[in-house]
Amino acid sequence: MSAPGVHPVENGTIETIDGINHIYFDQYWIRYYEPPQESLAEKKKLLDALTRRTFHHTEPGINTPGDKLDEVRAAYDKQQDEQRKRVNAAMLAGALFNRATDIFTTIVNLEEKGIRVTREDDLMRQCSSCLSEALSLSGNVKHYSGEEGVDELWGEPVKVFTMTIADYYRSRYRKIAQAMREIDRVGDTINQTLCTLDWFKKAKPLVDDYILIARNESEILRGDPDYLTIWPEFIADGEKLLEFRATIPENSSNSLERHIKRGTNLLRAGKDLITWIANVRVPMPVSTQHYLDKCADYQNKTRRFI
Repeated sequence: MSAPGVHPVENGTIETIDGINHIYFDQYWIRYYEPPQESLAEKKKLLDALTRRTFHHTEPGINTPGDKLDEVRAAYDKQQDEQRKRVNAAMLAGALFNRATDIFTTIVNLEEKGIRVTREDDLMRQCSSCLSEALSLSGNVKHYSGEEGVDELWGEPVKVFTMTIADYYRSRYRKIAQAMREIDRVGDTINQTLCTLDWFKKAKPLVDDYILIARNESEILRGDPDYLTIWPEFIADGEKLLEFRATIPENSSNSLERHIKRGTNLLRAGKDLITWIANVRVPMPVSTQHYLDKCADYQNKTRRFI
């Protein structure tokens, strides 16, 4: 996170650190990748990648094919039960998302055949409309953990459609910086809540290692050769945290044992939250606040044992 050279550093500054190009945003140096040249074909590649990424991180059953849009919309309109309608809305968002991708594929295919499609063309308008409606429904879509929605993922395709590729890349670096800050915040809270206690002191180096590798995971692309090193480290360090066992003092009361076990569950929940944020590469403010509240409650209850 510390910046080489002279402070303060302006957002968007690019420097080489340890032989790797980085870009600076909001107090974080993030791996920099040169954006591809501006073209509809490159935007299509980005849209495809974002479609896969979005459905990978969301609840199952909503990756509805675009050609089923009318049926999915009818089911949504018909549904009266509030909880079920939320799921129908998520499925409709998925169908709209896929319909937009289908339309954009057609546009790119036409361009490759020499047929230019302008922004005023009906196909472009349909694509934009589908993406906008999907975004409006995105609050109904939950993360696969069930914790909260990840609305910001659904905004990415709209950005690709409306921005230049270079501007889109810049917007992503800012989101990654926000995700890194949230990872640090969760990690610092774990250390303050648990690792200052004798029962969990040995977990601190594990937590610190995981914070660092989680930030690395949040910034690296899968096509980067270093991914083959970073991903195994990310998984292995996470496993070490899950395997950690707190030190339970001899002759502990039943209530103290239960409290320490709750702390172990809190540690594991914090590890999971850091994992989710690193993978989605955007903040998860609702889940983070819920976790911070649990940590505050645990600290309050710890006072009776120390």
